[in-house]
Amino acid sequence: MPVLDRLELWFVTVPLPAPFSPAWIPGNTRSRYAFNLIRLVTNDGVEGWSAFPTSGRERAGLGDPLADLFLGRDPTDMALVHERLKILAIGGNRNWWVEPAFWDIKAKLAGVPLYRLLGGTDERLRLYASSGEVMQPAARVDEAEARLAEGFDTLKVRVHDFDERVDVAAIEHIARAMDGRMRIAVDCNQAFRLTQFADAPRWDLARATRFADAAADAGLAWVEEPLFMEWFDEMAALTARSRVPIAGGELHTAGWPELRTMVEKRCYHVFQADAMWAGGVKECLQVARLCRERGLGFTAHSWSTGIGFMVNAHVMAASGFAAELPFEYPLSPPGWTPEARDAVLAAPWRHRDGWLDMPQQPGLGVEIDRQALQRLGVCFFRADRAARVWMPEVLSQVRWSSNKGEGR
Repeated sequence: MPVLDRLELWFVTVPLPAPFSPAWIPGNTRSRYAFNLIRLVTNDGVEGWSAFPTSGRERAGLGDPLADLFLGRDPTDMALVHERLKILAIGGNRNWWVEPAFWDIKAKLAGVPLYRLLGGTDERLRLYASSGEVMQPAARVDEAEARLAEGFDTLKVRVHDFDERVDVAAIEHIARAMDGRMRIAVDCNQAFRLTQFADAPRWDLARATRFADAAADAGLAWVEEPLFMEWFDEMAALTARSRVPIAGGELHTAGWPELRTMVEKRCYHVFQADAMWAGGVKECLQVARLCRERGLGFTAHSWSTGIGFMVNAHVMAASGFAAELPFEYPLSPPGWTPEARDAVLAAPWRHRDGWLDMPQQPGLGVEIDRQALQRLGVCFFRADRAARVWMPEVLSQVRWSSNKGEGR
């Protein structure tokens, strides 16, 4: 039986090639982004990897409970992995992003790519380009033309204005400009409020309904997260009356129990659970299966890190929906590029004419560039079954800040 022998936690900071202003964090312009990385190693030397965005030192104390819960245990026992991650959650820490590292080991030991271990057969995923910034109309059209020239047939844009007329005009303008040459979707970023740098509009059901009507009239492909994530009844009411598909569900950290309720209430036409936040690989696939049973759609959310992108690609390839719905490809140059997102990987995950070829090597297919990891990251916790080293002095020296311009 394989046994988890060692684990490491890293803090990684990556400079961006240009300033990036994410629509979901109004008032914030990033010059870099940070994430935590976990490395698991079995007694036979098989490695499992995962990574998750961070603001700074909020996971400084995660190492000891992970060591207590998992060292010396079978890393391929996914029921045990989930049970113990839920033990950690009872203490106030939901860390579903750790779970894919165990799947990485399990698939490597089986000698197959993860999506095949999970029953998937789709070797290619059709992608949609996912833009990350609110733009002026002319810049948005330029972006759409660039993505169309690269082979994408669908682009997701962002709206985030206090004046709903500005948001409606934005989608009408891009729809007219592309004139059926490209499908346009829109993310309203209303499911959660990240207002530490600036205030943001809060939509109600009436505004969301008016916007959905405008999106339907403009011929948009879908409207994403137009209401707050806990307003289940309002979401279901909007979805029931909308003439355009309503999508969402990426960050429901309670995972399967919460998303099952949302599927049963038909809160969305298309569910977009993310394995890094919402229950790991195991529970996201449970959501996909329930969506199939209830006649709803599923396509995984993927905006986090290069490893997180590939984890969710495996989910999508195993979900049974890859032939029906496109998968998210975050791309918002010049600030957010594959090279920056995948900076600690041996090579970035690139598309080919709007398609992603799934990796065929065992596990996640993630190959870490060890030199890049050493250059961009610091290991702040290391443990095996005999000893532990927690390095607070390392974290005290890490250059990070939650101030404007340097957030995650």
